[in-house]
Amino acid sequence: MTETLAPDAADMKAKVGEASAFLKTLSNPDRLLVACALAHGERPVRELEDLLGIRQPGLSQQLAGLREAGLIVGRKEGKQVFYRLADPRVETFITTMHALFCAPDAPTANVRESLP
Repeated sequence: MTETLAPDAADMKAKVGEASAFLKTLSNPDRLLVACALAHGERPVRELEDLLGIRQPGLSQQLAGLREAGLIVGRKEGKQVFYRLADPRVETFITTMHALFCAPDAPTANVRESLP
């Protein structure tokens, strides 16, 4: 008989807390949009602004939130600032979300409508 060990409650709580913080950071639609754009590679702020249609003050706020959470990093080159993903879990998350919500065969039902 194969035994499966029950997860340690304290460890499970810590992991759930970490996952919750990660999801909370990416639950903002603009932050999620930025993460999606950066999943395709490093981009300068001006390009993100044009691509996503988010004005500079709002974009700066979202970039700061992602940076403070350790999900992205920036580097300065001259007067431009370039951002890229810093946490590989973000790319995995974006890939999964794309498969669930953006792929041609993704279900089209509104999530809110399907919740009890």
